[in-house]
Amino acid sequence: MNSDIRAKEIEIHYEPCTARVPLKFGAVVMDQVTFCRVRVRGENAKGEVADGWGGIFLADFWSWPTPELDHATKEACMKATVQRYADLVLAFPHPAHPVDLFFALEPELDRISAESCAALDEGLRQPFLSALVCASPVDAALHDAFGRVNGIDSYYGYGAEFMADLRQYLGPRYRGKYIADYIRPRYLPEVPIFQLVGGLDKLTQSEKDDSDPQDGEPVSLDECIARDGVFCLKVKLRGNDLEWDVNRLLAVFRVGKQELAKQGVEVLHLTADTNEQCESPEYLIEMLHRVREGCPECYDRLLYLEQPTDRDLEKDLHDMRALSQLKPVILDESLTGLESMRLGLELGWSGIALKTCKGHSMDLVLAAKAREEGIPYALQDLTNPSLALIHSVGMGARLYTMMGLEANSRQFFPAATPPGERAVHEGLFRVRRGMASTASLRGPGLGYQMEKVLRGQ
Repeated sequence: MNSDIRAKEIEIHYEPCTARVPLKFGAVVMDQVTFCRVRVRGENAKGEVADGWGGIFLADFWSWPTPELDHATKEACMKATVQRYADLVLAFPHPAHPVDLFFALEPELDRISAESCAALDEGLRQPFLSALVCASPVDAALHDAFGRVNGIDSYYGYGAEFMADLRQYLGPRYRGKYIADYIRPRYLPEVPIFQLVGGLDKLTQSEKDDSDPQDGEPVSLDECIARDGVFCLKVKLRGNDLEWDVNRLLAVFRVGKQELAKQGVEVLHLTADTNEQCESPEYLIEMLHRVREGCPECYDRLLYLEQPTDRDLEKDLHDMRALSQLKPVILDESLTGLESMRLGLELGWSGIALKTCKGHSMDLVLAAKAREEGIPYALQDLTNPSLALIHSVGMGARLYTMMGLEANSRQFFPAATPPGERAVHEGLFRVRRGMASTASLRGPGLGYQMEKVLRGQ
């Protein structure tokens, strides 16, 4: 098709970022991480040219949590994988739709990540999830360039006019069906934002001390709710300390309910995430029973549980059916593509967690399959700042998620967003009444309005 594109140039920039307050999840604490910013110059089959942009944190803490390896080594490998993936995209022999290009190159990810590791240490092995993170900013930039070079909102480019149907990825059942059939035709004006309650986060002002930031911004959960009106709270649990997890969930609920009541708000949604720390689903079954006994309303407000057990689904083959009968159980770290989605559902998992760091293209195809087959899905982030947050909020406003999306960088990495982006997309970065506004997502591509952003830097 004349709208298909090829990459003519790819520029990659790295920006070190320091957390305002440390983020604890699972067994790790993330306090310093590198943001990867990518510019792709795309050319369509008519010879028209435009730049597209993408970005993501190279968060090995989440995608490659191997304690035996230091952060610097893993980050060096991830940077090398980003470059190798960019080289693959540049060498692709013909114009293509960005979704088709991503899936054509997906089988190469293991190879290039192995090459990246071998160049540093023959014994290194980069997980496929980490390789997906490395490919994701290039993939996002291609989608942005695709929309910009063709003068369209990128989300308008997923129908019959611009690409083939979904059967090549999802089988004959999807003949004549397109990604466009499963996404919203326009952005929702506002989307609910989840407030992350990390394992080290303070719930009330009374817990604050001199070690906390003195920048005038909220620190404790009650302060965040008072300022932003957030009514969706994602609670990070330990997964190996039942007493602590039950008490933490109940305490978060109490603080959230009290602070929202001051604003006349009765709606409160909770999710819980142990980041793979549970040895078995029975741990969460017991936790849920105790939460329900301690506070039935807290139990009722719990939307879903996220990734309770190890990400390697084939390792223990945990049967999730008993747990999922109590609350939906969502695949996150385990979800790396269609095959892991299939296996998870066979094992009784309820739904899936999409993330832009797994690839814009991958998310679109997984979301289409989920919506067609009645599988619930959430959209979460990687504590995305800057372009990555703009991208993620835009995607959340075009998908049919269970409830809004995460946007954690405003809590942990607010300084990672340049002033120009914050000025143009002020309503997106400043949450009000628990919602982010999408009014600034305009123009062709993914709605970044990069001309305005760059003028304001």
